[in-house]
Amino acid sequence: MKPLASHDSAVKPMTYNWGDIGRSLDVHGNAVLPSLLTAEQCDELATLYSQEEGFRSRIVMARHGFGRGEYKYFAYPLPPLLDGLRHALYPWLAPIANRWNLQLGIDTQFPNELDMFLQRCHEAGQTRPTPLILQYGESDYNCLHQDLYGEHVFPLQVTILLSEPDRDFAGGEFVMTELSSKAQRADVVTLHQGDAVVFTVNQRPAMGRRGTRKVAMRHGVSRIRSGQRHTVGLIFHDAI
Repeated sequence: MKPLASHDSAVKPMTYNWGDIGRSLDVHGNAVLPSLLTAEQCDELATLYSQEEGFRSRIVMARHGFGRGEYKYFAYPLPPLLDGLRHALYPWLAPIANRWNLQLGIDTQFPNELDMFLQRCHEAGQTRPTPLILQYGESDYNCLHQDLYGEHVFPLQVTILLSEPDRDFAGGEFVMTELSSKAQRADVVTLHQGDAVVFTVNQRPAMGRRGTRKVAMRHGVSRIRSGQRHTVGLIFHDAI
């Protein structure tokens, strides 16, 4: 078990088996980080959605054909807790991202520290922060999609569930689909309040009969049957 390093005092040092996480990402394209946040931290983050300050834009999904519901992109500086989590998680995910690129024959390699990667994004004109908070109500959903935003894409991202299923909402499962030249597959990831899921942004390598093949991944949220659901998304590349 290795510790999750802290970039900010708001982030508690936590332990995960990163070998198991890497293997789950290799096989399924996703892995769960149980209890990444406390219930109190989740509730504090969820209350941010109703505030006007601290965001660069608000998106109503139905206006763009993204589904139903809405989300807001945080502005820089990010809330300390989210900034700390983004910096703390990245060094553990970068080796997996680099290994995947090597397997896929992609020349790009990612630096060990998030700030170095963000500098690369900003030099390419990707300067807008991408961490976001999402709010869903009854009958809302999120269409299957990929969060790309520009030339520089970090191949893994994290979503944290801020609400508790069967208490705050019903339905609203996190869904991933996998598409390759050989098969299609859907995966429903079960989460509780404070749990996070690490998942593939775009594509991942998978072993086939003739060696490594490319698998395209998409993610979304199924229809909310009742209640209200909040999540936070941590994307490691910034947007144009």
